[in-house]
Amino acid sequence: MDPAALAGLVLIGGIALFLAIGAPISIGVGVSSVAAMFVIVGTGTGALTAAQQMFRGINSFPLLAIPFFVLAGVIMNNGGIALRLIDAGKVMVGRMPGSLAQTNIAANALFGAVSGSSIAAAAAVGSTLAPMQAKEGYDKNFAAAANIASSPGGMLIPPSNLMIVYSLVSSTSVAALFVAGYLPGILWTVATMVVVWWYARKHPELKVTAQPPLAQRVKVVLDSVPALLLVVVVIGGILAGWFTSTEAAVIAVVYSAVLAVVYRSLALRDLPRILLDSTRTTAVVMFLIAVSTVMGFVLSFAQIPELASSLMFGISENPVVILLLITVVLLVVGCFMDATPAVLIFTPIFLPVVTSFGVDPIHFGIIMIYNLSIGTITPPVGTVLFVGAKIAGCRLEPVIRQLLPHFGALVITLVVVTFTPGLSLWLPQALGLIAAP
Repeated sequence: MDPAALAGLVLIGGIALFLAIGAPISIGVGVSSVAAMFVIVGTGTGALTAAQQMFRGINSFPLLAIPFFVLAGVIMNNGGIALRLIDAGKVMVGRMPGSLAQTNIAANALFGAVSGSSIAAAAAVGSTLAPMQAKEGYDKNFAAAANIASSPGGMLIPPSNLMIVYSLVSSTSVAALFVAGYLPGILWTVATMVVVWWYARKHPELKVTAQPPLAQRVKVVLDSVPALLLVVVVIGGILAGWFTSTEAAVIAVVYSAVLAVVYRSLALRDLPRILLDSTRTTAVVMFLIAVSTVMGFVLSFAQIPELASSLMFGISENPVVILLLITVVLLVVGCFMDATPAVLIFTPIFLPVVTSFGVDPIHFGIIMIYNLSIGTITPPVGTVLFVGAKIAGCRLEPVIRQLLPHFGALVITLVVVTFTPGLSLWLPQALGLIAAP
C-alpha cells in the first residue's frame, strides 16, 4: 500500500478505535499520530520526528496566552466576581418575564465575557441562582436548561481560549477573531432569552422579580463596572496595539487578582488550589495541541484535506450545500468530542475546502466555534450539560427535554451566522483588523 494512504488509514482508524473504547481523545490522537509517523519515516526515527513536531507545536509565544487566560478565569471564578455580575444581570433584565432565568442568561454572558469559560460560568452563576429560582417556584429542570444553554456564549464572546487555538491552527489574527465573536455571541444570548420569554409567557407563575430602588440599582451597576472593565482593558489594549494577546492575558491575571483582593473574596490560602486547577486545565490543552501538531503533519502527508475537498465537491459544487454538510458534520462531532480537539482536528481538513470558494477564515472560525459550542450542551459528552445538571441537582433526561427549544433556537441562529458573514466580519473590517471586500 502507498505510504501516504497507509499513514492516513492508521491515523483515522486509530482515532476511531480509541474513541470507540472510550479513551481520552488526547491519548487517541497522540498514539495514532505517532503510529502513523512510524509509517512515514520508519520505526528508527518515528518517535524522534514525532517529538520534534510536538515541541514545534507548543513552542509558540501566542500560546502563552492560554495558561494566563485560564488562570485569570479561575481567579475570577473564585474571587466573588460572579455575584456582582449576577446583580448586574438582575438590573439589566429584571423586568422581563421569567426574570430570574433571564438574569441567569445575562450573568452568563457577562461572566463569559470576563472569564472566557462556559463551564466556569455554568458552575458559578448556576450554583448561585439555582436556590433563588427554586424559592420563586421555578421548575428546576427549566432553570438548569436556561443556565446550560446560555453558558457557551462565553466561548464566542472574547477573551476565548478556543479562538486562540483556532488562530494557531489557521494562522489568523487573534484580535480579529476576538472582535468577530461579539455579534454572534450576543445573538446566542438573545436566542436563549427568547426561549425563556416564550416559556414564561405560558407560565404566569414565574413572577417578575421585584426591583430595588433606583439608587440601589445604580450602586449594583457601579459595583460591577470594575469586573467588566477587564474586557475593555484586554480587548481595548489589543486593538490599540498597546500589547499582544499574550501580554493581555498576563494583564488579565494581574487585574483579576487585584480585583479579588479589593473585593476581599480571595484568601492567600486559596492560591495553591487556584494554581493547581489552572495547571491541570492548561496541561490538558497544551498536550492536545502538541499531539495535534503531529496529527497535522500526518494529515498533510496523507493528503487528507485534499481528499476531503474532492469528496465534498464530488457531492456538490454548491457552496451552500457544502457549508450545510460541514455544519452537520461539526454538530455531530460536537456531540462526541470536546471543542478544543475538534478545532485542532477538523480545521486543517475543512478550512482549505471553504476558502477554496471564498469563505473568510475568520468567518469560518466563528462558524466552527458556534457549532462546537452547541456540542458542549448536547449528550453524550457535553461538558457544560453535565456540569449544569449536577449543579442544579437534576437528572439528565428531564433537563434535555427542557433544552430542546434552546437547541432549536441555537440551530436557527447558527444558520443565520453561517450565511450572514457580516455578523462575523463587520466589526473586524470596521476596526481595520481585516481588509474590507
